[in-house]
Amino acid sequence: MNSAASNVPVRPFQRVLIVHGYESSPHANWFPWLQGALEAEGIAVTVVPLPDSDEPDNAAWENAVSAALGVPDAATVVVAHSLGAVTALRVLAALPEPWELGSLVVVAGFTEPLQALPELDGFLAADVDVERLVTNIGERIVLRSDTDPLVPAAASDDLARRLGARLQVHPGAGHFMADDGVTRLPALLDLIRSK
Repeated sequence: MNSAASNVPVRPFQRVLIVHGYESSPHANWFPWLQGALEAEGIAVTVVPLPDSDEPDNAAWENAVSAALGVPDAATVVVAHSLGAVTALRVLAALPEPWELGSLVVVAGFTEPLQALPELDGFLAADVDVERLVTNIGERIVLRSDTDPLVPAAASDDLARRLGARLQVHPGAGHFMADDGVTRLPALLDLIRSK
């Protein structure tokens, strides 16, 4: 066996899929930074461009995420922000059994209608059978802020509970957007690296 090859670290993950949220894009917030940091380490990254992010359509968003995700496996990590998390969860729930996902990291996640964004009530009318996903996903993590003006802490906490996920609270991060001063998210990168 080649001793040089045995010194190369083998990552348990090889692919990261990033799903942005409402009124956002692959080029907004911390998504380009995370993509660049991971790609610099040789990780394949896709930031899914969701169509008409100002006027989200369930089917169009789910089709975009489903096409980008394909068949997940233990070497796949999905990172989803805000409304993108709802879409990612729905896509995972629709996968034919058996399937496996190495890790799911939800940032500012929720599944129920939000008082701050009543225009999304139609998008959020149907809940996601989150509990059914637990056995298929290796590691589940929910990140939330204590100052999110859009997603109440209780909504993210409830999602973490339903997913059986580890919860991380990031003080003062707002909704984890550039407008909140969040253009880098080193703690998230560290979580992915630790896989």
